[in-house]
Amino acid sequence: MSPGPTPSGSTLLLTRPRQQAADWLQRLAALGVQAHALPLLEIAPALDPGPALEGWRRLPEAALAMFVSPNAVEQFFALRPAQRRWPAQTLAATVGPGSAQALLAQGVPQALLRQPPADAASLDSEHLWPLLEPLDWQGRLALVLRGEGGRDWLAERLRERGAEVLQLSVYRRGCPQLSAEEAGLLAAAVAAPGQHVWLFSSSEAAGHLRQLAPAAEWSAARAIATHPRIADSVRQLGFGHVVLARPDAQAIANALSRL
Repeated sequence: MSPGPTPSGSTLLLTRPRQQAADWLQRLAALGVQAHALPLLEIAPALDPGPALEGWRRLPEAALAMFVSPNAVEQFFALRPAQRRWPAQTLAATVGPGSAQALLAQGVPQALLRQPPADAASLDSEHLWPLLEPLDWQGRLALVLRGEGGRDWLAERLRERGAEVLQLSVYRRGCPQLSAEEAGLLAAAVAAPGQHVWLFSSSEAAGHLRQLAPAAEWSAARAIATHPRIADSVRQLGFGHVVLARPDAQAIANALSRL
């Protein structure tokens, strides 16, 4: 059941990359949530398409392809060779529902998809690993499709089990250049923190907010974070009230009602 409209005078600020904003805004609006996009993470194709093309070349021999985000799915499949189908023996793994839906939309069979269970305490590699750990990884190839840098926790677990892990950077992340409208929204949030609630799904986004508004005072600000590590980054900015919610529109709406 929907928690109802956003509290009076309060606007949810969606900090996800622009590529994901429209879908999220639509889902939140369906739940009665007033939200605006204020992207704090810029996504761009990798300067070198070689790693993505190498991933497609080796995909047929891989036991697993792990996608760290919807951006990894989008940028990898943008370079998909003509007529290439997903290999019948290759598992596709991810941690978030957005990435899972993106993989299904690209034609990856549901039966080959692995993600943390719907009732997992958190959507991360630690809660994905129990689904992968029982498999025989000795001498098998695992691809990790990601942006530049990122966590190596899952790759380390796979290597410990004897897998050959190939980590491939298929997109770039950076601090965005805000449009005039977005800059105005940021200025309004800095001036009236009590009238806005921030939604953070990336620790990098929190860091970029520090760059974009270095003199801002956030002690009166409220935020929803989709992972404990992200919540810690937001608190380090000085946000006075931060709550956790899964990266799901209904969970975000429920968290917003608690705020």
